[in-house]
Amino acid sequence: MSNINLFETVKLGSITLENRTGVAPMTRTSATPEGLATDEMLSYYTKFAHGGFGLIITEGVYSDDKYSQGYLNQPGIINHEQIQAWKKITDSLHQAGSKIFIQLMHAGAISQGNRFVNETIGPSVVQPKGNQMKFYGGDGPFPIPKELSKEDIAEVTRGFAKAAKRAKEAGFDGIEIHGANGYILDQFLTDYTNQRKDEYGGSTENRVRLLVEVSKAVREAVGQEFTVGIRISQGKVNDYFHKWAGREKDAEIIFGNLGQAGLDYIHVTEFEAWQPAFSIGEGTNAPNSSMEDGPTLAALAKKYSRLPVISNGSLHDPEKAKSMIEKGEADVITLGRGALANSDWVNKVKNGEPLAEFDPEQTFTPDAKIKVFEL
Repeated sequence: MSNINLFETVKLGSITLENRTGVAPMTRTSATPEGLATDEMLSYYTKFAHGGFGLIITEGVYSDDKYSQGYLNQPGIINHEQIQAWKKITDSLHQAGSKIFIQLMHAGAISQGNRFVNETIGPSVVQPKGNQMKFYGGDGPFPIPKELSKEDIAEVTRGFAKAAKRAKEAGFDGIEIHGANGYILDQFLTDYTNQRKDEYGGSTENRVRLLVEVSKAVREAVGQEFTVGIRISQGKVNDYFHKWAGREKDAEIIFGNLGQAGLDYIHVTEFEAWQPAFSIGEGTNAPNSSMEDGPTLAALAKKYSRLPVISNGSLHDPEKAKSMIEKGEADVITLGRGALANSDWVNKVKNGEPLAEFDPEQTFTPDAKIKVFEL
């Protein structure tokens, strides 16, 4: 155990956070149909800054005017008007003393609302598991995607890089590349969605290739002094309990390669961040499986990437959050449900005040939709 605590400053890349607590990215679909950030979003993000959080990470923001949009009324960062709308939010958070990172996202095969195109793309012609979320305007099974060509892959990479430049112009303090939760980069990383026979498919080294290329492209786009990270998960919005087949060996390859990609941090998310990353016996991909006495995903990310790690997953209990930091498994923790229930979680914990319980009935109202799968 170290003497490090939740409420001391920490550096991520070139920026310094006032404390080690952040708000996790959570999809809201409360932008305009044209993808502009709204006053409602301004209020939503600013309240966390006033509540003491040192870092706020935005919901996933679409990165191009082709296939990246995943939901109707999702915000984007693809034009001047969207940049100006985001500036109101970044200015507000800076005035409140917090840092804000934008999460750049490409939905790929699990897009269920795109104003630019009617088809979806993925690494292979493989229908995604599960059904679209009615809560976000979807209905029925996901469509079968078109397989990305080499030029399509290059276009995806360029989209992330161009969006990163626009995010810098909009006043964000950093970029988080969305490589988690079943979206396009995670589709390339996942064995059953990626059936390619070229250099982007097959081995884990090949399947992580696009994540590395996008990371390097974003780094080149924003320069060495701008903070860039990536979010990684095993589970997905449409396959919640997925685990990497290669277990720790996969973790070594994935995090080892990302550690050499020019990133400043890795943000890992699991259902319960303090649990071992891999389970054993029957029901490996089911909840409450028998668990090994092994390392957490955060600990594996730190071990093999040698980068600062942000950990997310049911850490609203202050003791669990502090333990992740004290054990050296994470440098920062992010909250989803805990932040929704307590926008002033940091101030409450500092002052020893009781925390409110998360109540989805009060949280998930029509004008404040948030994807529960990523909390």
